[in-house]
Amino acid sequence: MQTPSYAAAAYQAVELRLPTNWLDYSILAIYFVVVLGIGLAARRSVRTSLDFFLSGRSLPAWITGLAFVSANLAATEILGMAANSAQYGAYTVHWYWIGAIPAMVFLGLVMMPFYYGSKVRSVPEFLLLRFDRAAHLLSSVLFAFAAVLIAGVNLYALAIVVQALLGWPQWVAIVVAGAFVLAYITLGGLSSAIYNEVLQFFVILAALIPITLLGLRKVGGWGGLTDRLTARHGHDFTTAWGGTGIGSANPLGANWLTIVLGLGFVLSFGYWTTNFAEVQRALSARNLSAAQRTPLIAAYPKIFIVFLVMIPGLVAAALVPDIGTSASGLQYNDAIPYLMQELLPNGVLGIAVTGLLAAFMAGMAANVSSFNTVFTNDIWAKYVRPGRADAHYVRFGRLITVIGVAASVGTAFLASSFSNIMSYLQTLFSFFNVPMFAVFIVGMFWKRASARSGFWGLLAGTVTAMVNYFVFYREGIVPIPSDQGANFVSAIAGFVAGAVVMVLVSLFTGPKPAAELQGLVHGTRSPGMSEAPAAGDDAWYRRPALLGWGAIVLAAVCYIPFSF
Repeated sequence: MQTPSYAAAAYQAVELRLPTNWLDYSILAIYFVVVLGIGLAARRSVRTSLDFFLSGRSLPAWITGLAFVSANLAATEILGMAANSAQYGAYTVHWYWIGAIPAMVFLGLVMMPFYYGSKVRSVPEFLLLRFDRAAHLLSSVLFAFAAVLIAGVNLYALAIVVQALLGWPQWVAIVVAGAFVLAYITLGGLSSAIYNEVLQFFVILAALIPITLLGLRKVGGWGGLTDRLTARHGHDFTTAWGGTGIGSANPLGANWLTIVLGLGFVLSFGYWTTNFAEVQRALSARNLSAAQRTPLIAAYPKIFIVFLVMIPGLVAAALVPDIGTSASGLQYNDAIPYLMQELLPNGVLGIAVTGLLAAFMAGMAANVSSFNTVFTNDIWAKYVRPGRADAHYVRFGRLITVIGVAASVGTAFLASSFSNIMSYLQTLFSFFNVPMFAVFIVGMFWKRASARSGFWGLLAGTVTAMVNYFVFYREGIVPIPSDQGANFVSAIAGFVAGAVVMVLVSLFTGPKPAAELQGLVHGTRSPGMSEAPAAGDDAWYRRPALLGWGAIVLAAVCYIPFSF
């Protein structure tokens, strides 16, 4: 069993100190002033808990769509996917074209009418309506726990850049970065997070494009890059499907079946359709049509962003052949900071640093804002202090934001023990998102699923995924070649266990009355789902079905040059 993404503490780390000057710091300072200004401006619009947690459900589709993709452009996307590419090669494209786009389309076309039409404020609240309080409470606790862990990943990634920028000790960088994110979320709630995410989307692109282009130039273009990588890692390292036959060996340690089922179905759909950090952006849209178009608009930039994160990882692997081992002193997570140090001139370096900080703040803000919503609405207001005045929940939402950020500081140090934070994130998704997706998909498409089945299915799926990873994989009982391969298997096991247990429990317990399932199960409708499109809202670019199928076709076409 190979576990190259662990034991980060064993590295004799190379000192990554970015050669910044006054120009770079000036760009960074201007950005910070704008971010805090947006937070202060958004504060004026926060009058009710709906304003604080869901922006009053008033935002247009293009705003929520860009915020949707920007919320994902965080540690997962930047350091994580670059690390993934440095470790596994061009297999990274699977996380986008099969591991994101179909699920985003499914969310927009199939699931958003149920989410938005039922007027829920969170994903766990939907489970309360479809199942019972036990399923709701368990999903709320699991989601809150996962959100803090994932926010810690983004905070750790943010600290890596701050450490490289200023030379601060890692713990200082983590604490200071967390305090800054706390400031603008607490001020303006979700509106502040979303408007900052739109700004951050463009700043992130401005950061990644120079790194990608200068990196390609450094290694002699795409041809020079593939020649270097093929010579060291073999041809499969630069293709999407090479070596993925069942029984074949490849850098990813997974075959086509586990890629399609583990990543393309359960991990992908589990993340994109039930992760409230993403769904929350769509729920803040002004109407059902805008909510449906939110993930579909986000799908188009998502198709092409893979090149801006995969190519830098491949370049780092070509320039530092021993990256990820103690021989180089560089972890896979260091791929982007290393290229910034080696390639970017001052000014451009300032933009790149600003873009990376923007990305990590967007990811952390997304998870913290979803955490405070779930904890306040689904735990505090439902089980601890129900029936209080609306102002009480706004105040508590700000308080729990402080607590969530403080907890994220602690979990950031846990993330620092992983050389490839993408592996860590996928592990978390297999534990928390996949079992919840199993409960959602069975409950949403099978009327017979009983109220009690939701709790037991979620519990069984979560426990099974954890047992597979910590017992069968980590103890070497089942030989799985890599962390990512183990995550795919854990996801499949968690999904199957959750679905099977739901079916078994439903056979021995009665279903919910049909009247309580309106708008919650496929084939039924609620008044909110019958919303007529506004006048002039029938243009082709406002048609969800056309946008969705267009994204899937475009993603399929992108696979062609990487398939041979």
